[in-house]
Amino acid sequence: MSEKMSHNSFSSDIEQQTIKKVVWRILPFMIVCYLIAIIDRGNIGMAALQMNEDLGLTKAVFGFASSLFFVGYFLFEVPSYLAMQKIGAKIWISRIMVSWGIISICTAFVESANTLYILRFLLGAAEAGFFPGVILYLTYWIPGKYRARVIATFMVAIPAANFIGSPISGAILSLDGWYGMRGWHWLFILEGVPAVLLGIAAFFVLSNRPSNANWLNEEQKNWLNSTLEAENATKKAIGHISLWQLLRHKHIWVMALIYAGASAAGSTLSVWSPQLLKSFGLDNFTTGLVNAIPYGLASILMIFWGRSSDRTGERRWHTALTLFLIAGGLLCAFLTNTLTGSVVILSLVLVGAYSMKGPFWALASGWLSSTTAAAGLAAIGAMANLIGGGLMVNVYGVINQATGSHTLAMVPLAILCGVGGIAVLIMGRKKQLKVEANNAASPIGK
Repeated sequence: MSEKMSHNSFSSDIEQQTIKKVVWRILPFMIVCYLIAIIDRGNIGMAALQMNEDLGLTKAVFGFASSLFFVGYFLFEVPSYLAMQKIGAKIWISRIMVSWGIISICTAFVESANTLYILRFLLGAAEAGFFPGVILYLTYWIPGKYRARVIATFMVAIPAANFIGSPISGAILSLDGWYGMRGWHWLFILEGVPAVLLGIAAFFVLSNRPSNANWLNEEQKNWLNSTLEAENATKKAIGHISLWQLLRHKHIWVMALIYAGASAAGSTLSVWSPQLLKSFGLDNFTTGLVNAIPYGLASILMIFWGRSSDRTGERRWHTALTLFLIAGGLLCAFLTNTLTGSVVILSLVLVGAYSMKGPFWALASGWLSSTTAAAGLAAIGAMANLIGGGLMVNVYGVINQATGSHTLAMVPLAILCGVGGIAVLIMGRKKQLKVEANNAASPIGK
């Protein structure tokens, strides 16, 4: 008995040491990289406070330009994701970051709507594969029982980017006229340079797999590799299938629909909320400060929600409830038309949008086999971003221009999130029953 307890204690020590070392080595750097990615993706929302008038962009044209990011992202996400799997994370993530940083800087020099269209499409193509690539990369290092909290912590970069980026962007806009350039020119330049520098650093910081990590000792490598191999050996709801079969798989499309609601809410508000808040008579800098409030709340609460999901081992309701919160928050826009009420609504929506991500990606990665995860996670992300970002950002602009109402423009988002919440409850129950049946029928499950 004493020997067994000693062995369990030793195994626990190795586990804690390994997880702590892996998390501190990988996570902070990846959070900073993703934070810069989200700033570069969404700073067009703050730039619009000056840029739209300079370029003569209507709300519909601006919405279309913003949505083209997601079209490029959709078309190139799966190829980019698979390239990372073949080439390795350190080279491919470095390439992604350097290229998107350069394109972001180039956006400062657009002179027409058509040029903006091209660069927004190219920015999406350049960044494609980064987020799902990191999610896949984390599955190479983080065992399943820790994954939701790690993913949620990584994804705190999304609201944190807006929390940090909005005031910074507002301040940069005040550089208007510096060296003969407008504030929005400096915004794209100064927020694009860090991506290039971090992309170069990624090549030296990242290791492709645990076996390549000279910062882990042999015991830690062995424990991590054996733990991950044991997890990959269990039956999954969706086993190994070809890429074409994957793209036609109805459950992949349902998962994309589920994620599209949160994706749409986050993407749409990052583009349009600065204009919504400025409509209450705020100046650019104050708009940036007020816009940061909902993102600050979301940054904190999404970590607690991810930890709750890991602690209980529950994914389905943790995902569904956040989608219902988004839908409810959006519909509350019909109840108030004040600045304070708008900030409360934005907070509810963004807390739901970002808290959903950790449990959902842990759920999705658990439904896919290790051989299918690479293309599967990319396909889910690409399709969700096309629906949530490419379509909904555009729809918001069209409805807003036609009606003059931000509230009516939010209705399609509420419907999408409500449908997604119902879908995850139904699909999650079916998948759970299927996995239980597969594991009960296999030697591993007995």
